[in-house]
Amino acid sequence: MSNELVNADFSRRVVIATDELPWVPSPQMGVERRPLDRIGGEVARYAPASSFPAHDHALGEEFLVLSGVFSDEHGDYPTGAYVRNPPRSRHTPRTAPGCTILVKLRQMPPSEQNRVVIDTTSAEWQQADAGLKTLTLYLAPDAAERVTLERLEAGAHLGEADCAGGEEIFVLSGDLADEHGLYRAGTWIRNPAGFRRDLQSKGGTTYWAKRGHLR
Repeated sequence: MSNELVNADFSRRVVIATDELPWVPSPQMGVERRPLDRIGGEVARYAPASSFPAHDHALGEEFLVLSGVFSDEHGDYPTGAYVRNPPRSRHTPRTAPGCTILVKLRQMPPSEQNRVVIDTTSAEWQQADAGLKTLTLYLAPDAAERVTLERLEAGAHLGEADCAGGEEIFVLSGDLADEHGLYRAGTWIRNPAGFRRDLQSKGGTTYWAKRGHLR
């Protein structure tokens, strides 16, 4: 990815149907990217039997495996795995069968220390509201940032809410809607701090959400 700015104004709302973006080759053969924002958000695709050189993450990395199996020297992460590597961590990514991941880079405070690995396919979801179940992936000690998977039942309507600290949503399956549009699987949404929206789903949906980090 070049040094060109990509959605770098975090005060602006952005909606991207990522499946309509072209894949951009990375410096490493076999690895392609669909950039979401310039400081380090992207969907990345690894070809079978590809790898990436060992590297550090000065301000951390988090990723959700969308398909295939992502691996490094610490383990194998199949579809549905959520991994959060803290600042100053280091690894050597690779994959045998190929994989696609949603990855966010350089967005963690230097004080964060703990590594997180969650198999979302076996973790226990909680009933959060009528028609809504959630699976917490990460909650900052000061509650300033929260990362979840959320599942809306068909016909569920959450009502208006204020995104006080901003939010990002990546639709994994089904249909998600608000008063601004309808979003299918593969859509990435970034709502700035203070944005107000009303989430609902006609047929049911599962999505990844990251909130509070855009203050």
